[in-house]
Amino acid sequence: MNLLDPDWLIPDWPAPPGVRAVFTTRQGGVSGVPFDSMNLGDHVGDLPDSVSINRARLAGATQAAPVFLKQVHGTDVLLLQGGEPPGLGADAAVTSQRGIACTIMVADCLPVLLTDTQGSAVAAAHAGWRGLAGQQRRGVLEQLCECFWAPAHSKQGLTAINTIAWLGPCIGPGAFEVGDEVRAVFVDSHPGAAACFTPAAPGKYFADLAGLARLRLQALGITRIFGNDGSAAWCTVGNASRFFSHRRDAGVSGNGLGTTGRMAACIWLE
Repeated sequence: MNLLDPDWLIPDWPAPPGVRAVFTTRQGGVSGVPFDSMNLGDHVGDLPDSVSINRARLAGATQAAPVFLKQVHGTDVLLLQGGEPPGLGADAAVTSQRGIACTIMVADCLPVLLTDTQGSAVAAAHAGWRGLAGQQRRGVLEQLCECFWAPAHSKQGLTAINTIAWLGPCIGPGAFEVGDEVRAVFVDSHPGAAACFTPAAPGKYFADLAGLARLRLQALGITRIFGNDGSAAWCTVGNASRFFSHRRDAGVSGNGLGTTGRMAACIWLE
């Protein structure tokens, strides 16, 4: 673990021995402006050689094999058993195999990491509002937990009681402006979600993405939830020197280049 860049985030959560996790920041890579410097996205216009070096640095630092997905803001979950090529379409991954890192790329969306009290499996999800909402009250977190709790990962199967979750940095509740239609999607399926929306303008609201994820996890019976509490330090938009942000950097008030890099949340079994 001493190979990790000192600026990267190490989750502060009661994960058992043998479970490792990290969230990369902008620091520690070789990419030039506006991807400076630890861009891990190969689809944003950065130099391929720079992305390859950055990904190799991540693999070397974690001493695990990160599996990068083709994320589409959906709800599909990939079970990693070893040997999967990069770029498979999914927005979440689960594994009980050692040395394989479930890896989620983000630049405003919320990364969610899971493990269990025995350290028998790990999982990660890419949770933007579309993935969280899903369809018919089944979003990416519901799909992920169904796969995570399948008996394939332990002789008894895992449950909400022994599941631990960590929420990483994402666009904060003072920066994520959405319309009536987004609010309705969540409030119609969970009345308590109304507390995660603050009026911003007629027909507009500021949404607490991490808060919405907590509600979904709690509804599934998960009570041990750590990490992002919605405070300013976790906001990707408000911390430009540390985090990439698509909304900030690709917006009118951003760098004007219409692009930004990608960070990664990784979790693996040693």
